[in-house]
Amino acid sequence: MREVVIVEAVRSPLAKRKGGLSATHACDLLGQVQSAIFERSGVDPREVGQVVGGCVGQVGMQTMNVTRNAWLTAGLPLEVAATTVDAQCGSSQQASNLAYALVAGGVVDSALGCGVELMSRVPMGATIPKEPFSGKPVNKNYWKNHEFTSQFEGAERIAKQWGITREDADAFGKLSQDRAKQAWANENFKTQIQPIDAADWGEDGKPAKTTHICDRDEGLRDTTLEALAGLKTNLPDGVHTAGSSSQITDGAGAVLMMTREKAEAIGARIRATIVDTCLVGSDPVLMLTGPIYATQKLLADNNLQMGDIDVVEINEAFASVVLAWEKELKPDMSTVNPNGGAIALGHPLGGTGAILLTKAIHELERADKEHALVTMCCGGGLGTGTLIKRG
Repeated sequence: MREVVIVEAVRSPLAKRKGGLSATHACDLLGQVQSAIFERSGVDPREVGQVVGGCVGQVGMQTMNVTRNAWLTAGLPLEVAATTVDAQCGSSQQASNLAYALVAGGVVDSALGCGVELMSRVPMGATIPKEPFSGKPVNKNYWKNHEFTSQFEGAERIAKQWGITREDADAFGKLSQDRAKQAWANENFKTQIQPIDAADWGEDGKPAKTTHICDRDEGLRDTTLEALAGLKTNLPDGVHTAGSSSQITDGAGAVLMMTREKAEAIGARIRATIVDTCLVGSDPVLMLTGPIYATQKLLADNNLQMGDIDVVEINEAFASVVLAWEKELKPDMSTVNPNGGAIALGHPLGGTGAILLTKAIHELERADKEHALVTMCCGGGLGTGTLIKRG
């Protein structure tokens, strides 16, 4: 296995539903983030062997290989090939892990991992066709083996199994908002965000030719525990509300990696080394417990303890996902999502994994730390994991 380093990582702002990015085409959004990688790093995009991108809603503007279409839309070299993968919420983390594997395995010397989701225009469920002959995602043979649940149901079952209360979930939701607000006040995201030239909405309700600059995360909200306690739960008798669940969001991220030898040869700045990656299966009924097993695997495989990890970016799909993971791994929670997570900043599905990797890399540098872990739960019962080391 060849040593693989990250030389640049960038993300878009995370815009709320019907917010600052909602009139922008997904190809334009991802394409601007892809282009920013090379503008910032000074690397010639022709050095990239393959691009691997993640996207969940592969329909409409996000179909027909959105990763490749974004690359071409941005005017990047047509000789560079691209693929789009679907690992549900972990799509762009798995895309980045696959890009790593291509480099580590000697298939290419450099690869770009990335992802996008424009949830304002391609909502959850948009990929399930209404034509009766197209079929449904699962059938009766699936049901013989597993109950088919939603992520909302999975989150509530996790809360029940791990003894997580409504008060626990609300407190975690407020913590995420507080940390994100403080991070913006301290300019912690300044080095990682690429401002996006985003389309305006026209008076006719269609995207206009005029544009504006979107350069700030839009999901932050001032809140109190009293206000959170007054919100309606997602499901009857549940513990989660809109204040303790990830937000519907538009966004994109990208991570450029190559062998250490190549980075040194072309004079690229080495930001971090990818130590290990994984994708694990977990109970598809509970659905969202994957980060527990992904973390355990990465720690065991690399002879590390939780105390050796300086920064964790774990996706806040729902508060119970992180709180159950906390009960099993017992981390120092001051190191976990130190700048807030998806409850405050948003979760653009297929784009989130590359965004979390970007956050982790920049936080290691900002805080002068060594090891970071990124992990996500995924629909259908999967857990993604990436272990990185600074420099």
